[in-house]
Amino acid sequence: MTDTADHRSVADWFDRWTALVRAVDFGAARTMFEPSVVGFGTHADIVTGIDALETGQWRQIWPNISDFRFLTDRLHTDMSPDRLLAVAVLPWTSTGYDIEGRPFRRGGRATVALRRTALDAPWRGVHTHLSLNRGTPDRTFGRPTAVA
Repeated sequence: MTDTADHRSVADWFDRWTALVRAVDFGAARTMFEPSVVGFGTHADIVTGIDALETGQWRQIWPNISDFRFLTDRLHTDMSPDRLLAVAVLPWTSTGYDIEGRPFRRGGRATVALRRTALDAPWRGVHTHLSLNRGTPDRTFGRPTAVA
């Protein structure tokens, strides 16, 4: 069982990431991850390194969705005995947009491995896997731009 304070610290990490996805703030989000982070998604290849994660995944999705949030009230955590490594599993939700700009529910689940160097140090992501729920379109095109 994960200590309540440790669980809360992981939830706080996801709340911060939620805010940065919503703000499409790649720079601040990068600071939450190890430079050597490894990630993949439902239809995304394995990428290694923060540059590849940002370019190959984040920049493809974040500008093209809205209302993103991790559902931290449904967060499951598994903590290492030394409390320096956590595995987190939780659902997320967002709004995607088809090629015509019509919104659709775009949800899924995430597994993220987090590491910290000391109990009072910040968590850093070392692995991410975000996948879409079954039946969810794998592309989102963003809201249509207004024509002046």
